[in-house]
Amino acid sequence: MRESVQAEVMMSFLVSEELSFRIPVELRYETEDPYAVRLTFHLPGDAPVTWAFGRELLIDGVGRPCGEGDVRVSPAGPDTLGDLLIRLQVGGDQALFRSSTAPVIAFLDRTDKLVPLGQEAAMADFDAHLDEALDRILAEEQSAG
Repeated sequence: MRESVQAEVMMSFLVSEELSFRIPVELRYETEDPYAVRLTFHLPGDAPVTWAFGRELLIDGVGRPCGEGDVRVSPAGPDTLGDLLIRLQVGGDQALFRSSTAPVIAFLDRTDKLVPLGQEAAMADFDAHLDEALDRILAEEQSAG
């Protein structure tokens, strides 16, 4: 059975040191893809943009800098433990978002109640949908490139 956890969090999109604005970000977790979380960013004037990455990366990034490559998550700093930074990068372009840690932790806690961390492989639907998800990702990459 497909179940999900969803939350909307207001984040700051940090355009530069002088310019930032608040945007709604939808956090979504589905048992169909138990290793991933999806964040959909609703940027003004643009179509929503969805990023999918490891749930464990988001969990670990709450407490320490994590990630290599396109997605990096870290506390905002030692004196701002209540905030979280999410850096997304495509080629030379990057976007930086800042969020209060509390709503992200509340979302992650709900995902853990649905599928405890470390129990993702026990999800019966996962193997059945893995090929479908990989085919969809490859098709999206081919159509974008």
